[in-house]
Amino acid sequence: MNHLFTLEGQLRLVGLALVAMGVFHVVLPRLVDWPADLAATSLLTRQVSYAHLFFIGLTCVLLGLLPLCHAPALLARTSLGTALLAGQTLFWGARWAFQFLYFSPALWRGDRFRTAGHVALSVLWTWVTAVFGHALLTSLA
Repeated sequence: MNHLFTLEGQLRLVGLALVAMGVFHVVLPRLVDWPADLAATSLLTRQVSYAHLFFIGLTCVLLGLLPLCHAPALLARTSLGTALLAGQTLFWGARWAFQFLYFSPALWRGDRFRTAGHVALSVLWTWVTAVFGHALLTSLA
């Protein structure tokens, strides 16, 4: 159990959370009623939207498998491990920033379900970015 609180354990947990987030993209469209929202758009817009959704989900899975399966290698202080940690920190740090700087509060304020989603994602992206950032700083020390 104490292993979960080590940096390696946290990297593995972050990896698991990212894989779960990627798989969650399978049910996300129905959960937020995208089929109804996209029904009035062109076929091209619908197909591009679903293609992007698929690749975002796949990206989450692949970026999650890296720390889930290879946390020790990421922490081994190699140039590749450090580069991968830097990339993950930048990527998820940008996602964290988008949570607060891009998405309008009008999307979630007054709606309990969407407010809960906003809070959960805020916590998730903060944790993910912090773990990768801490691992990156550790690899540079």
